[in-house]
Amino acid sequence: MSKVADALQPRIGEELALSDWLLIDQARIDAFAACTGDFQWIHVDRERASAGPFGGTIAHGFLTLSLLPGLTSEAWAGGLGIEAMLNYGLDRVRFLSPVRAGARIRNRLRLASVEPKGAGRTLIGFENTMEIEGETRPAMIAQTLAMAFG
Repeated sequence: MSKVADALQPRIGEELALSDWLLIDQARIDAFAACTGDFQWIHVDRERASAGPFGGTIAHGFLTLSLLPGLTSEAWAGGLGIEAMLNYGLDRVRFLSPVRAGARIRNRLRLASVEPKGAGRTLIGFENTMEIEGETRPAMIAQTLAMAFG
């Protein structure tokens, strides 16, 4: 096994990190729409969205998903000898609740799996729960994979 796999194996099932809260304001939603070309009214048209099903604009689901790396940012990985870590993929993503403009979200990161791949590589599986401040149902649950080198 690799030193990373050796260090992580006993931590499977453990919560590794809880990010700080992050404000999802309309400016961030609009910037994401501009980057992706997704200008659906539920995200960017404040007037029309105010009469829609959520009473205002909501973040794109993929905006919420794209924030995972920044919200966890390897803060949990200190002392494990990880030289680099790359996104490897997604196993499952579910968007459970809308994130309204002006809401704050945070990510709760749990270690789901550790698989040594040889040559100093370790495939790490995470369960990410994107919480919305003041709400019991999360915005999203995503099972992500990362390849760690070290």
